Parts: sequence; structure tokens; C-alpha cells
Amino acid sequence: MKYIVAGHTAVTAEEFVELALGTPLDLWLGPEEGESEIERAARLDAARDILADDPGLVDRVSQVAAEAIEAFAPDLFNVTPLPRTTARRWELQRGEAA
Repeated sequence: MKYIVAGHTAVTAEEFVELALGTPLDLWLGPEEGESEIERAARLDAARDILADDPGLVDRVSQVAAEAIEAFAPDLFNVTPLPRTTARRWELQRGEAA
């Protein structure tokens, strides 16, 4: 399958995400193997600058992540609510005090 984003062809899924976001993934994914403290500080500083220049990036990244999870791991969105137990605790506490 061929992905074209902004006129560029993405060969891998990683390239597709980079083109969609407009930033390299390495900037956001955490420390590289063997990354020095100076390199880490520079990477985090660049990330802060990008977020300051484009506040909407956080929303776009969140949307891409949610869509990827929904597409590739839909069971993560199948949430079953747990029964509420606060009423029982309150009744037990009242009964013990009486």
C-alpha cells in the first residue's frame, strides 16, 4: 500500500507518521541509545520549541495515536464499567456506628 502525505510518498508506517506530524518521531519517543545528557537536553529543548510554535500539534498527535490504537488494537477501547461499591461502604459504616 502506498501512502502519500503532502506530496511525499511514505514507504514505512514510521515515515507516514513523520510526514503526517511534520516532525521526526525520534524527537518525541524518548532517549536514543547512547544519547548524552547534552543531546537529551537539545532534543527536549527542540520539542518544547516546536510545541510552543504549534500548540495544535498535541491534539493532532493524540488523534493519530487514538486512530492507530483503534485500528490496530480495538480491544483497548472495549471498556467494561466496574460496579460502584461506594454505596455499600457507606451503608456498612452507618450500620457499624449505630
